[in-house]
Order: sequence, then C-alpha cells, then structure tokens
Amino acid sequence: MSRRILAACIAVGCLGALWIAAFLLPVPYVTYKPGISLDVLAESAGEEIVQVSGHKVYRDDGELRMTTILLTGPDTDVSLFDALDAWISPEKAIYPRSVVYPEGQTAEQSQTESAVQMLTSQDFATAAALKALGYQLPHVVEVYSVTPGMPADGKLEVRDQIRAVNGAPVDDAQDIIDAVRGTAAGKKVVFEVNRKGKPVTAAIEPRLVDGVPRVGIVPGDGYVFPFSVSVNIPEEIGGPSAGLMFSLAIYDTLTPGSLTGGRIVAGTGTIDGDGTVGPIGGIQQKVVTAEEAHAELFLVPAENCADALKAPGNGMRLVKVTTMESAMSSIKAWVADPAAALPSCEETTND
Repeated sequence: MSRRILAACIAVGCLGALWIAAFLLPVPYVTYKPGISLDVLAESAGEEIVQVSGHKVYRDDGELRMTTILLTGPDTDVSLFDALDAWISPEKAIYPRSVVYPEGQTAEQSQTESAVQMLTSQDFATAAALKALGYQLPHVVEVYSVTPGMPADGKLEVRDQIRAVNGAPVDDAQDIIDAVRGTAAGKKVVFEVNRKGKPVTAAIEPRLVDGVPRVGIVPGDGYVFPFSVSVNIPEEIGGPSAGLMFSLAIYDTLTPGSLTGGRIVAGTGTIDGDGTVGPIGGIQQKVVTAEEAHAELFLVPAENCADALKAPGNGMRLVKVTTMESAMSSIKAWVADPAAALPSCEETTND
C-alpha cells in the first residue's frame, strides 16, 4: 500500500471518528416528546384517583384526561443525533437547556420543584372546585416541602398549616422567611402548626446555608377545606400543568351526573385558587397525547392556542379556556350540542 493510500485511509478513519464523536457528544438542549394521558376520574393502583372524605361523591361515566410530556432532565445528556431527531420530528420539540432549567439545577432539585408544583396545583384545584360550588375557604400558609437532612426534617411535615412563628401570627410565607432569618445564632424558631386537625409545636434551630439561616422548608399559600379531598396520581408525574383537569374532576366527583356526558375530554393548564387558567409547556406534544387517547375535545389555555394549532394531525376541537368556569361552560354546551359554537383557538389566531 502506497503512502498516499495509507494517508487517505487514515484521514477517512479520523473523519469518521470525528463524525461519530459529534453525534455522540452531548449538546446543551432539552427534548420534549408526547407522554401519557391519565383519566383523573378513573382508578390508579386499585384506588380512585380523586378521593373524598366527608362529602357525598358521584362516580359517573366519561373521562377527564390530564396530558403529560416526556422531557429530558437537567442532568441527562442529549446527543446531536437526539437533538436532530427532535428537531425533525413533527411530534417532538427541542429547547435550549437554559430556557427550561435554571443554571446549575440538579435532577434532584428539579424533582423537588416538580413535586412542590404538583402539590400546590392539587390544592389550588380543590380550592377552585369548591369555590365553584359556593364554599368560602379561609386562607392559611402551609408547608409545601421539607428538605431531607435539614433541621425541619422530622419536625415539620408536608401540608402542616403554619399558624404562628415565635408567637407571632403568620399571614404569608414571607413572615416565616423573615422570622427564620431574624433568629439569632444558636436560638430556635418555634413553629405552631395545625397537623391533620391537631395543634403541634416544633422548636427548630436554623442552619446556615450559603450564609443564610434556613430550616429546610418551602412554605406557600394554602386553604382550610371543609372536608378532605386528595388527588392520587403516580409520583413520577409532577409539575403544575394538570391543575385545570384536577379541578374539573373534583367538581365532577362532588356533583351528580357526568360533566362530560360520558365522553372523553382532555386538556391542560395551570390553575390558581380563584380558577384562573394559565399557560403550560409542551402544548403540541400534549395535543398528540390527547389524540392518541381518542379525546374529542381538548381544553387549551388561551396563551397556548397559537402553538396548539401547529400540532400534527389535529382532529379534535381545540377549545380556548381562561378559567375553570369557562372550561365547564364549554364542556356543558358541547355535551348538549356537539356542533355548538365554542371559544376556539382558531379565533385566537385571528384576533
């Protein structure tokens, strides 16, 4: 073999190795693809997803399906091949990692944040449903999460309602933050909480983290409910985007008759305690997920309408929603007349 041929072979081999490395080396992106849908009116692991204690329930026909997406985590490597596949595929999407995850966020931190968002979405959904039924709900500050290994671990629990700190009544989460940061070194913060209807007192000594006193809890807004409502879904599902569907399922469970008329309705959207629906990520992938579940109607937050219309193979009615009330009105009108005029995403794009 001549030197020229040998050099050419080496060059081709090196070029091939470079191409392989380029396709296998990670790139700073996150990929989205359709996930699963879950009928919130159904059972999971042999138990009803919406569970109520202290109020009559109505288990009727029909489905209210929350939709999910599968996205790569902050610590997951995405290859150039994966990125190109997501960019080309009409059912997938790709975004810069910095747009989806804060700088330096770990997978554990992301999971904790997602779990907190899921917890708050369930509380807000319950509040929105009960307010729609005419209930007046007192506001409280509750524990959203407790960090393992931190001072509050074993002393405070998720959903503890914080009534007072160091003897001072608590009106909002900032009161707790100020009390902890204002505690002198070596001193303890005294929490007075309501835990499942019983008063509990916990004295906790803060720990300095990055120079700031912390006890290791995330406090936030909560409500005092007249009876117990819980939404039990698999732990691996997190985030706030199922809030709207939770609220509708809770309302349907607490009222006679089928809200959907025995048919399949899917949707997405965050919700606050007053029933306002907010936008979510991955709307196009969620439309695909809903179609695969044979949903006939899909509830879309108004701000997501333009992107929802870009989803491939859309054969459902995409209904624009701004509140839980508007979502219920559209569902009821559609059940009464499937051809009824409803607020549509198409109208949004023409505004």
